[in-house]
Amino acid sequence: MLFSERMNERIVCLDIGDVRIGVAVSDPTGTIASPVEVIQRVGWGPDTRRIVSICERYDTNRILSGLPLNMDGSEGFQAQKVRQFCDQLVKAGLQVVFQDERLSTVSAEDALIEGGVSRAGRKQKVDMIAASVILRQWLEENKNKEG
Repeated sequence: MLFSERMNERIVCLDIGDVRIGVAVSDPTGTIASPVEVIQRVGWGPDTRRIVSICERYDTNRILSGLPLNMDGSEGFQAQKVRQFCDQLVKAGLQVVFQDERLSTVSAEDALIEGGVSRAGRKQKVDMIAASVILRQWLEENKNKEG
């Protein structure tokens, strides 16, 4: 699924967990995915407001959310929780599309280990790195489909 509206607009990507939300953002041309921050979960209302604020900072209403599918491709309880939270983002005026996020955290963890980041440092960064992995994958898969 693709976004409506205009091209050359940033996309904010979320790796939504029960405790933290990793955030990454694309450049306006949809070429580069950069990790931004990790949000500590507080509750649907405050979390939604924080994400709306991030979108305002980057002048976009486009959200790409990782969807934690089971290894067989089916949606389980965690995917349902992500969809329920994203329903709140839609109600707040954001466009949301989903990207299979299977193994994104493993890829992020591997990259941080390869970069020599300590275990404590990895815990603080893995969610936003996972969000950038999810976003980079989506950008690659959709680079010629927009417009």
